[in-house]
Amino acid sequence: MGKNPLADATAGAAGAVFANSLVFPLDVIKTRLQTQNKLVKGSEVYKSSVDAFIRIFQKEGLAGLYSGLGAGLFGTVASAFSYFYFYSIIRAKHVASIPVGQEISTPVELLMGALAGALCQLFTLPIAVITTRQQTAPADERESFYKTFQGILEREGPQGLWKGFKASMILCSNPAITYGMFERCKAIWIKRKLAAASVVGAGGAAAAVALGSGEVFLLGALSKTLATVVTYPYIMAKVRMQWAPPKSVSDLSETDQLSLKYKGSVDVLKKVFATDGIMGWYKGMQTQIVKAVLCQAILFVSREEFLKYTLLLFALVEGKKKVLPVSPVT
Repeated sequence: MGKNPLADATAGAAGAVFANSLVFPLDVIKTRLQTQNKLVKGSEVYKSSVDAFIRIFQKEGLAGLYSGLGAGLFGTVASAFSYFYFYSIIRAKHVASIPVGQEISTPVELLMGALAGALCQLFTLPIAVITTRQQTAPADERESFYKTFQGILEREGPQGLWKGFKASMILCSNPAITYGMFERCKAIWIKRKLAAASVVGAGGAAAAVALGSGEVFLLGALSKTLATVVTYPYIMAKVRMQWAPPKSVSDLSETDQLSLKYKGSVDVLKKVFATDGIMGWYKGMQTQIVKAVLCQAILFVSREEFLKYTLLLFALVEGKKKVLPVSPVT
């Protein structure tokens, strides 16, 4: 990490934008799998993520695979900076309230992270709603960021921009679950390494306890996957609530139209279970996991490079400020 916290945040946001740009088609595929419904006449019903990729590309080209890219990347930057901002404030206030030199426990760190995540969602959720609408709208109904924003306000009011808020609050627990899974997986992995190295002696045991960067990445990917499996039904429910049925649903019966409207996350889970069974709760999960692991891998490889160039840019800006001539006081 750099000494400049703003540079850390900027590098993190830049790396996240870069990584998410590369894997964005997977996000579109995942979202469409989560929201597809057999009741919607004329809509695509995909058999798998590969089938979705091929059919979206054939029907809409690259534009379809990158629908909502601008809103998605805007949301990535907004989330990264707002999370950093809120976390910094919360952490500073907590540090000021405890004795000097006292370490912050892991549960408290996780709680502060969850609180920062909740505040972040409060401000950035409207961007996620707009992104979902753009990703799932039929090509002939897809509108710009502003038009989508305006349409939501006109048809659903301001509350329409915060659809899926309760589910988002529940999902703030995901990092804590991920961390718990990581610590458990790490303990099992080290135990196995110690058992294998016991014949080598103290030196081998000490080496076994130390984890390499590759091992940390693999354990992180595994823990993230396990956390996603646990929380995925709520991830799906949040996206379903943010989704808007296409105009073609006006041809459906009143009963069918009502089945496409959701009162909350539990209502989504009930209705999806009634039509698709338990597997309906996990539509698009494989794509979500692949996207998360790939995104993390890209960040893992590129973040230090982004940080290096960000620090260089900040140094250049600071250097220019120092050499600027001072206007004489008149």
